[in-house]
Amino acid sequence: MPRSDTATEDRRQPVIALDAVTVRYGTKRAPVTAVRDVQLTVAEGEFVVLVGPSGCGKTTLLRTVAGFERVAAGTVDVRERVGVVFQQPRLFPWRTVGGNIAFALARRGVPRPERAARVAELLERVGLPGTAGRRVWELSGGQQQRVAIARALATEPRVLLMDEPFAALDALTRERLQEEVRALAAASGTTVLFVTHSAEEAVLLGSRVLVMAAEPGRIVAELPVDLPREPPLAGHGLRGTPEFAALRQRLTETMRGVPEEVSEGVEAAPVP
Repeated sequence: MPRSDTATEDRRQPVIALDAVTVRYGTKRAPVTAVRDVQLTVAEGEFVVLVGPSGCGKTTLLRTVAGFERVAAGTVDVRERVGVVFQQPRLFPWRTVGGNIAFALARRGVPRPERAARVAELLERVGLPGTAGRRVWELSGGQQQRVAIARALATEPRVLLMDEPFAALDALTRERLQEEVRALAAASGTTVLFVTHSAEEAVLLGSRVLVMAAEPGRIVAELPVDLPREPPLAGHGLRGTPEFAALRQRLTETMRGVPEEVSEGVEAAPVP
């Protein structure tokens, strides 16, 4: 049975717990198993990354945690408020930047007189001060994704689910946002479950990386990431260290070999 138990050894309170979760699509006569028998525990404040090939169920697993998918078997326990950031910003084009964030604040029940100040604060946090009155179409792709992150943060989530949020961005914008999201999560203690195809992004962001295999989707390997995160070894500086290069290579080899083999130094989850 695939299992990922590192977080259960952590003394921090678990905020996400999946027990033998299976998700199926299709009809009763022709069901398709998207993920099978997944065990996953994520502790408070962890930054856990799901990585694997297309079709391995990473997004399905994330959507299941978010409550967007029904499980065919098993249980899902999410003990904190959840915010979601998708691959595309999914902003309302008829609203201003501030209006998009204010919409989330309104759903959260924040009184109207308080919303402008909260919008300004959130835009400051994501590096877009003074843009509340601009239209969405006036922003670059990277700026729009920052607004999407601010909108997710407006709900004051303790758990942030991120589905390849930087995949469509240019390299420099992607690096900048990677650093900002890691810093925001560390500063706030937010628990993050993050989906990516990239071994480099997984090692850069994660405190723990879970490798998935397809047909059906399942967790088959785990890589703890213990790297210095403080300046100057944060973001771009971290990428240049031998430790980062070694972990990235180890994860890349694991992803290439899954499920037939797992490279040395990576904990393998049993495969049924």
